[in-house]
Amino acid sequence: MLDAADLTTDSKLWIGGDWVSPTGENYFDDLNPEDDSLYGRSAAGTSEDMRKAVDAANEAFGKYGSSTAKEREAWIIQAAEVMASMQSEFVSALIDEIGSPFNKAMFEFNKALSMMRAAAGMARQVTGKTIPSDYPGRYSMSVRQPLGVVAAITPFNVPLIKGVRLTADPLAVGNTVVLLASEFAPRISLLLAQVYEKAGIPAGAFNVVTGFGHEIGDSLTGHPNVPMVTFTGSSVVGQHINELCAKQKKRVTLELGGKSPFVVLADADLKKAAQAACHGIFLYQGQVCMGGSRIYVEAPLYDKFVEIYANAASNLGMGDLRSSDTMIGPIISERQRNRVRIHIEDARDKGATIVTGGNWKGNRCEPTILTDVSEEMTVCREETFGPVTAVYKVDTYEEALEKSNDTEYGLSSTIFTENLNKALHYAHNVSAGMCHVNASPVHDEPHVPFGGNGESGVGREGTEADIDAMTEWKWITIQS
Repeated sequence: MLDAADLTTDSKLWIGGDWVSPTGENYFDDLNPEDDSLYGRSAAGTSEDMRKAVDAANEAFGKYGSSTAKEREAWIIQAAEVMASMQSEFVSALIDEIGSPFNKAMFEFNKALSMMRAAAGMARQVTGKTIPSDYPGRYSMSVRQPLGVVAAITPFNVPLIKGVRLTADPLAVGNTVVLLASEFAPRISLLLAQVYEKAGIPAGAFNVVTGFGHEIGDSLTGHPNVPMVTFTGSSVVGQHINELCAKQKKRVTLELGGKSPFVVLADADLKKAAQAACHGIFLYQGQVCMGGSRIYVEAPLYDKFVEIYANAASNLGMGDLRSSDTMIGPIISERQRNRVRIHIEDARDKGATIVTGGNWKGNRCEPTILTDVSEEMTVCREETFGPVTAVYKVDTYEEALEKSNDTEYGLSSTIFTENLNKALHYAHNVSAGMCHVNASPVHDEPHVPFGGNGESGVGREGTEADIDAMTEWKWITIQS
């Protein structure tokens, strides 16, 4: 068996219960974003490799799809036990492969572990109904059946959380899975393959192909034996997948980008709001789709909030990634670093005020807070996906709600207020899939309906939502 954590060897693909070399024997450099040093060499899968993975998953579905709830529950419970025993390997990979500060790595590991455990409970929740019939003597019922092969495509920023949720949930309800991991996080996906292997998941039920999505993604999402795709990533790629799946009438769930609003009303607890705003945009150096990148503060608190917020942001740790005092780590790639630089420079050149931050230390961008941001600035409407946010002054709650909804995105949202009526009004009327009152916009749990509207996605994730998305209703009648 290949040790996916052994960085001295080229990694392989996990297909049909075996570690196999990629067709063509091509590999790519997997870099540590801290200094762009070589972290490992990863297999560059091809369309042929993807076809083999789908074929393996499709063949395995013949038996796995009829496995009992008891069997699937046991396999996933065991997977959680194996995963718990591999905490150090996963945390190290999250730090060194994608630049997670220690606290974020631990948060991600523990959240992913809770999702694995929650998935085990899904196996017994795949229930049907008895239905009254219009015809005497006719017994009418509905049952749920698994779909078949589910294509799971995961991002670099939370590769373990998404890797677990997008694979354990479909496995729990009887589907088989082919995982295409982000090219920035291939080793983490292979560690997950080890988890499932050691847990006894039948060969072929779970497969991993590493490589470049723009080269091999369509060979997975467009494969005729893949009835469902679940994807987390950019809105541009999500739109492409959505169009492809629509043409082939596939099921799809998409969790995409965000430009989440963060409202602070005049009666808010300033200290708590500033703390939540720091967590809400500077966690994992802003590479979080739920990040609160548009902060609307009522005029009476505006100046004081900016002062407190800037002070808190400027004191966030940027030291050793393995230190619990570190909050800000490196941006994942040179391409993304350039995007962050361009957003900051464009805002500054067009008249924005950089209250704090804006500078770089190696591959790390300081926590950056902007004011005086206007519509013609790129940062105003586009997702930066870095440690950059803008604070806007509003005169009323109504203006804050209006500006919150003035976006193509609709993922998460936050309001800080002691006024319950306004909090509930905002929660019901903000155009976002999630709303958190007096808390950070960055939050997730295994069983909640997680997802967004508009450019932020299609459908919802979570144990209950995934049972709906990943099974098919069948109506059965028996005439006595």
